[in-house]
Amino acid sequence: MSTDLAADNSGTVPVREGYGFDEAALARWMAAHVEGFAGPMRVEQFKGGQSNPTYRLSTPSASYVLRRKPPGVLLPGAHAVDREARVQMALGTAGFPVARIHALCMDEAVIGTWFYVMDMVEGRIFWDATFPGVSREERPAYFDAMNGTMAALHRIDPVAAGLEGFGKPGSYFARQIGRWTKQYQSDELAGRNPDMDALVEALPALIPAEDETAVIHGDCRCDNMIFHPAEPRVLAVLDWELSTLGNPLADFTYHALMYRMDPSIVPGLQGADLEALGIPSEQDYVTSYCRRTGRAGIPDYEFYVAFNLFRLAAIFHGIKGRVLRGNAANAQAASRAQSFPLLARMALESLTGPR
Repeated sequence: MSTDLAADNSGTVPVREGYGFDEAALARWMAAHVEGFAGPMRVEQFKGGQSNPTYRLSTPSASYVLRRKPPGVLLPGAHAVDREARVQMALGTAGFPVARIHALCMDEAVIGTWFYVMDMVEGRIFWDATFPGVSREERPAYFDAMNGTMAALHRIDPVAAGLEGFGKPGSYFARQIGRWTKQYQSDELAGRNPDMDALVEALPALIPAEDETAVIHGDCRCDNMIFHPAEPRVLAVLDWELSTLGNPLADFTYHALMYRMDPSIVPGLQGADLEALGIPSEQDYVTSYCRRTGRAGIPDYEFYVAFNLFRLAAIFHGIKGRVLRGNAANAQAASRAQSFPLLARMALESLTGPR
């Protein structure tokens, strides 16, 4: 991701117009529900976060993060902050690196939408997949930390973690393709795309026969991880809106899309000199994950790539719709929306080859 985009997505700004709320009401709720909370409280909005508006709450003794549903008309099933809170609480108990959740509020009378509050985890977020500021010698350890975090998530037993009902086991790809097809086709304001329509037709017939079920993140890129300020260690994984029970290979291959993505869209390594940077190759990265999860390899890898590009295209189509409706949470949403046709074309070419 370019320096400009990194600057656009990191840090906080004053709460943007249309995203404010009754801060006094929130402070009263915090005093009643967050152990140790004491004002005064300053509220700022994070620049990043495409879907659910995210705020930093600063007090003299502690800082917190608030995630809320966006204001305005929402698509059914989207922006489920209650699911985000639930999965993070369960994974934290299981020892996985997530921020501590203090409380979930489903009373819209407090700030106008559902929200939850968690700890502010201080550390490094890399908005550029080449990990600038890290030496060539250190980079392999950072990539290994990401790889190990993905494998650790997929090794968690959903039942033991209390997430047995967090999603439906089996038939993950059929359900996901159906879900994103429906969301894409239902957003008439954002329009239709011939490549996307072709994917809707082609993908269901190509689903691999083998299926597995694990807790999956759904959007695990380097910029959704907080690293230790000075060590190659993941302190917390962020942005669990797309998490569910699903196929771990879909989750990992989405993460590995960084090797094929242009950095102008999301943090990607397309065009980077991996050898010069000390970054493992895509094949070596896949091999490390397979070793950690006891696999001989990942058959049908290119199907997973196409599926994930299709899903990402559907997400960006949704961002396009929010831009047109005027309720996009992120200031850079318009540029993301413009990338939708490219993602749809990349997804189709993963199945058919360049045209």
